[in-house]
Amino acid sequence: MESTQYIAALSALAHDGRLEIYRLLVQAGPAGLTVGEIGDALAMPGATLSFHLSQLKHAGLVAARRDGRRLIQTANFERMNALVAYLTENCCGGQACAPVCEPACAPAASVPRRAQKRARA
Repeated sequence: MESTQYIAALSALAHDGRLEIYRLLVQAGPAGLTVGEIGDALAMPGATLSFHLSQLKHAGLVAARRDGRRLIQTANFERMNALVAYLTENCCGGQACAPVCEPACAPAASVPRRAQKRARA
């Protein structure tokens, strides 16, 4: 990634609503969540959610895939890991840090309980 891409990603996350959406998608893992599940989980109106998802997609942090009639939103874990690696690459000037931070993320397969209930319905 280039510095402009890092700035775009950090800028997109610098809003409480977008940060909540992104954290929810990270929790959901590669399975992702539908727009409706995200809106329900965060009690966010559709137009607001659509705007925030657009900003996150523009920054490359979120991707959408179609599953029949459903649009599934997923976190871009590769971009997230690149951002964390960039922020920590010169951590502590090469000395051991406390606590040690591990920039690589293996996405969890867990989905928030509220989203699991809606997915079954």
